Amino acid sequence: MGLLGRDFRSREDFGSLCLRLKSVPERKDARVLDARTERVLVVPTELFRRLGYFQGFARDVDRYLETLFSADHVSYRPRNEVEQDPGFKQLIPYVIFCHRDGQGRRTVFQYTRGTGQGEGRLHRKRSVGIGGHISMVDSIVESVESRGESEELRVESGESGSRLSTLDSRLSTLDPYRVGMKRELEEEVFIDTPYTERCVGLINDDLTEVGRVHLGVVHCFDVERPAVRPREPDILESGFRPVEELLPNLAEFETWSQICLEALFK
Repeated sequence: MGLLGRDFRSREDFGSLCLRLKSVPERKDARVLDARTERVLVVPTELFRRLGYFQGFARDVDRYLETLFSADHVSYRPRNEVEQDPGFKQLIPYVIFCHRDGQGRRTVFQYTRGTGQGEGRLHRKRSVGIGGHISMVDSIVESVESRGESEELRVESGESGSRLSTLDSRLSTLDPYRVGMKRELEEEVFIDTPYTERCVGLINDDLTEVGRVHLGVVHCFDVERPAVRPREPDILESGFRPVEELLPNLAEFETWSQICLEALFK
C-alpha cells in the first residue's frame, strides 16, 4: 500500500502494518545515540514547490504523497544540519486524536509541551498534535530487526545525504514512515481505545523558523472513547477538550495546531 496507506480499524491493524515493530529495551541509550548521529527523513523543498506550493493547510493529499515519499526523492540527512537548511523539508507525522462526547460535541486531545521535549522552539506551547521525526536508526534498523534479519545494515553517505544500500529485494517492502509514526505514538502516549485513522492533509508554514524546515502529514485518529493519556512526562495539562473552547484561544497553540484547528474544525 505504500508509505501512507490509510483507514486502520484498530491498534492491532496499525501494529500489523508496521511490520510487528519490536520494542527496544534500552530506549534511553537509543536517544543518546540519536542526539549525536541521528539522520532524519527529508525531501528537497524544491520538489514540494514543484508539486504545488501552499502556505497553511492542503487537503489534497493524493497530489503530494506518492511523489514526496518516492524512494527516488527521500533521503536521510543529519538532523542538526537540516534543522537550519530550508533547502530540505523534514517529513513529520502529526496525529490528532478526535472524539465526539455524549453531547455530540467535537473534542480533541490537547496538551502543553514541557521543556524536556526535543524541539526547544515549541516549549511551553499548547498543541493538538502528537508526532515527530522519522529517524533512519529508529525506523529502518528496528524494522530489519523485527523481520529477524541478521545482515548488517549498510549506509552510503555523501554530499547528497544518506540512503539505504540495498541488502536485498526484501528491504523495498519496509515502510519507515509508518514504523516511525508508530514509534513516536508509543513513546509519547497510551492509546487505550479502538480507533480509525484518516490521513486528512498536509501542513506547511514558511512564516516561522521551525516551519520552514518541516512538512507535516496530518492524521486524524477517531477514537471510540477519550482514553488517550500521556506516557512522556513532558506532555502536560493534557486531555480532551471541546473544539469550541480551543478556537477562541488559538494564540496559545503552536502554529501547526493553529493551522489544523482552523482548517479542520472551524
